[in-house]
Amino acid sequence: MVQLSFFSAIHKQLIVSCQALEDEPLHGSEIMAKMAQAAKEGGAKAIRSNSAIDVAAIKKQTELPVIGLIKRQYTNSEVFITPTLTEVKELLEVKPAVIALDATLRIRPNGESLADLVTYIHKQSKSLVMADIATLKDAQYAIECGVDMISTTLSGYTTDSPKLKGPDFNLVEKLCNSSTIPVIAEGRIETPEQAYQMLELGAWSIVVGSAITRPQLITRKFSEGIRLI
Repeated sequence: MVQLSFFSAIHKQLIVSCQALEDEPLHGSEIMAKMAQAAKEGGAKAIRSNSAIDVAAIKKQTELPVIGLIKRQYTNSEVFITPTLTEVKELLEVKPAVIALDATLRIRPNGESLADLVTYIHKQSKSLVMADIATLKDAQYAIECGVDMISTTLSGYTTDSPKLKGPDFNLVEKLCNSSTIPVIAEGRIETPEQAYQMLELGAWSIVVGSAITRPQLITRKFSEGIRLI
């Protein structure tokens, strides 16, 4: 029932990523909760958020389903989106609708496996699992590990994925034509036209982050753009 309800709520709809790291001006759970409320008033049907404290604040403020993750660096791995069981347990304390995991083929910290983390989440909670992937091989691996949905979050951010200026339309199209589970389009989506194109390709829904919720980056585009005139 939880699964059907979440997927129904986000189908062909906008998910907004409300995240601000410690070195960013809008860092703080109170600010992120207000950002998420603004996104809700603008039409967002779910929020993607970093850290357990932000997830809890956004849930309370908006009552929208939240996709939770924790970004944490480990010295022995390139994986940083909810990399280990430690981060999973932190998120489970605040009961997000979905937990997002790096689902690339890269080595995880502490010798843990994606399959074990997915199994743990499903056994311990009602939370769904979103697989953040970069390639078709990642997606196949994630599906084999039992994830509930795939997101193209990491396309362009791993050594084996293409470095594109804009969204990875090609990857989304191929996934939508082959995946047995919902595909969420995410990554460098900057305009409504790009978002609509993703839905036309078959994406279940789309995630937009920086183009909506990082004003320092939005401002930079304008300030740099006018220098070219």
